Amino acid sequence: MKNVCPVEKNKEYIVEVQGMGFEGEGVSKIDGFTVFIPGALENEKVRVKIVKVNKNFGFGKLTEVLEPSPERAEPQCGIYRRCGGCQLQHLSYEAQLRFKRNRVEDCLRRIGKLEGFRLHDTIGMENPYRYRNKVQLPVGRRGGKAVIGFYAQRSHDIIDMDSCLIQNETADKVIGIAREWLDRFKVEAYDEQTNSGSLRNIMVREGFRTGEVMVVVVTRTRQLPQADELVEALRKGIPGLKSVIQNINPKQTNVILSDECVTLWGSDTISDFIGDFRFNISPLSFFQVNPVQTEVLYGKALEYAGLTGNETVFDAYCGTGTITLFLSKKAKKVYGVEIVPQAIENARINAEQNGVENAEFIVGESEKVIPDLINKGIKADVVVVDPPRKGCGPELLEAIAKIEPERVVYVSCDPGTLARDLGMLKDLGYDTIEVQPVDMFPMTAHVETIIMMTKCGSEDKK
Repeated sequence: MKNVCPVEKNKEYIVEVQGMGFEGEGVSKIDGFTVFIPGALENEKVRVKIVKVNKNFGFGKLTEVLEPSPERAEPQCGIYRRCGGCQLQHLSYEAQLRFKRNRVEDCLRRIGKLEGFRLHDTIGMENPYRYRNKVQLPVGRRGGKAVIGFYAQRSHDIIDMDSCLIQNETADKVIGIAREWLDRFKVEAYDEQTNSGSLRNIMVREGFRTGEVMVVVVTRTRQLPQADELVEALRKGIPGLKSVIQNINPKQTNVILSDECVTLWGSDTISDFIGDFRFNISPLSFFQVNPVQTEVLYGKALEYAGLTGNETVFDAYCGTGTITLFLSKKAKKVYGVEIVPQAIENARINAEQNGVENAEFIVGESEKVIPDLINKGIKADVVVVDPPRKGCGPELLEAIAKIEPERVVYVSCDPGTLARDLGMLKDLGYDTIEVQPVDMFPMTAHVETIIMMTKCGSEDKK
């Protein structure tokens, strides 16, 4: 007999919200059928309209909060409910930090099957707004007018905005200048449906300590109409402007940046500090977007590494060498490994300009390079990994266990893949000792986590 779905699309229901999903949405059950409700909070009674029904779950649109949670907050952003830039402004900041801690704990226990670790409260920010030093925004047209903003949730509809409370104020000014320039000179915005038009995205990067600003215009075409006028307007309107760059991306893709950059005005890079280290930042450089919390995160990584000055350290997925340089302060030797050649080139420059002589950078997949280092007789006392969202490859985890470092420090941007990898490392002989969530992205559902592991049975577990 065919199962009958207990909910109907476009029909309204009154439900109790029993939990929170990984993206910060409320989770309810209607006759055992799971419904995800963006904007609803745990322990609320709400009215919801079903907008999508899948085989095992559905999505509802919140139409009315009948019994609000005491943790409900009034969003400070006027377009918050339409914009997909952040997901948690309707939840008090203290509750956001608890939500992120609980998410990490749930993943470690449920996916990783881990027990006995010390889980600390999420480290939050004193001011959880205006923290981003980088923003990338799509450009379009609606009703003949230029629109610039984040996409609406689960769509490619651009929500036009004048200001964003999680990005720096300089980006707001750049958006205003770009919108006026687009409309004044009738510059064609990119249309992804027809793969036509010129201007696709605008990216703004700002050094929080240096005040240096880079504006990147991403175009489908090599020719950018009225480029000189845009540069002139930015030079007049943006204090600290150091660089205007065109990134040429003709492909029909969701990937924002291509490898081809042309400097329209100023320098090829800007710079900023993390701690005592100065870093050069190019359009393609990976650089943490929250400089305040980055210092917290890297300081915790250095603490968890437990370095005394005599250790050799492997830093897998090292990017432009930011964590590597932090580790170099207290290590004998650090090897940074990264698959992106431009990132390694930047890492070497960053090491040189900061006078770091005990760091060596290698281009290649960490899963291949680190086993090669081991085969050459190079053994690490400490291994640090900071992988992309997909986590570590099993070959790397097996290689780490093979050399038996005293400690493994894992920096993660995804609790699910983190838990999976820690479960594998547990089977390979490593205990998870310390777990520290860090709120790198307030008002969003994202959480960064740093882990300290030791060989099973070591005295660090006492």
